[in-house]
Amino acid sequence: MRGLLMTCCLLAACSGPTELEELKITWEVPSSIRALEVVSESEVWYAGSNGRIGVTRDGGKSWQHDSLTLTDGTVPAFRSLAVTSRAAHALTIASPAVLFRSTDHGAHWDSVYTEHHEDVFYDSMAFWDDEEGIAMGDAIDGCLSILITRDGGLTWVKKRCDELPPSIIGEAAFAASNGNIALAGDQVWIATGGKASRIFHSSDRGQSWGVYPTPIVQGGTMTGMFSMAMCDADRGLGWGGNWEAMEDNTANKVTSSDGGRSWSLFSPNEGPGYRSCIRYLPGSNCQGIWAVGTPGISQSTDAGQTWQTEADSSFFTVRFTPSGMHAWLAGRGVIQRRRVNS
Repeated sequence: MRGLLMTCCLLAACSGPTELEELKITWEVPSSIRALEVVSESEVWYAGSNGRIGVTRDGGKSWQHDSLTLTDGTVPAFRSLAVTSRAAHALTIASPAVLFRSTDHGAHWDSVYTEHHEDVFYDSMAFWDDEEGIAMGDAIDGCLSILITRDGGLTWVKKRCDELPPSIIGEAAFAASNGNIALAGDQVWIATGGKASRIFHSSDRGQSWGVYPTPIVQGGTMTGMFSMAMCDADRGLGWGGNWEAMEDNTANKVTSSDGGRSWSLFSPNEGPGYRSCIRYLPGSNCQGIWAVGTPGISQSTDAGQTWQTEADSSFFTVRFTPSGMHAWLAGRGVIQRRRVNS
């Protein structure tokens, strides 16, 4: 790790409620959590501030919490997380950006990539399968920061700027929910925001790239897409807004039906305003949508035509179990598991 040795303090497992069929169960964690990964009906990982990474493999009955620090005493913050059947991966945000990997369910962590640059800031990470994965971050030297692994996360290679579409000055991304990347088949979509809010797209697992404009609100430092999701290879949503005017629902959501090549404003505009995370409910045929952020939790069962909103400022991100039976939410020092009303 070139002088940045990592120490890992494994905390005692935390016991949770014994009855897991309650409608809502909440656990307190001393961390601001924006990265959440639901692996199965029972296995869930999180990563957040204060160097915290945690996992439950029994649906929340017990938790293993890791606290990662560097030997110089630096406590990292994580907003990018990805888990395969072979390993768990967590990526810090600012310089030095360090990507950690564990092959023993978080008992030990190794650093597999380190990057030093005053502008480095990584936002999101995902894997197509056990071998190939991608991480993205803010632009450096005129292009997005794109990392690719082809060997299960053991090594990562950063794409050169001559291999990527150029970024627009002021175009970046928001590390709001580990939700900037969407995958389907061999494809990947990346949402940007800020002065420009566009969709970067690759159909061959990150080897070649195109970029497409969107009509979402943009031009300000805190405007644009904060999250995106693809229901399938054709249909997708981009969501965000103006972080400095969260109730404003004007031009804060866009939709595509052609694989992300063209985007239009989502109608009706009277839907929710700013949200930091957007997700389709599994098994809903693209009808079930959750939009989550500090203004509240908004749910739709009719592809976004009507919404029900629960005012709760606790959560930044949401993920679902594969069956769609449970939603997991995380945010300001809390993780919550709740039954999904179908």
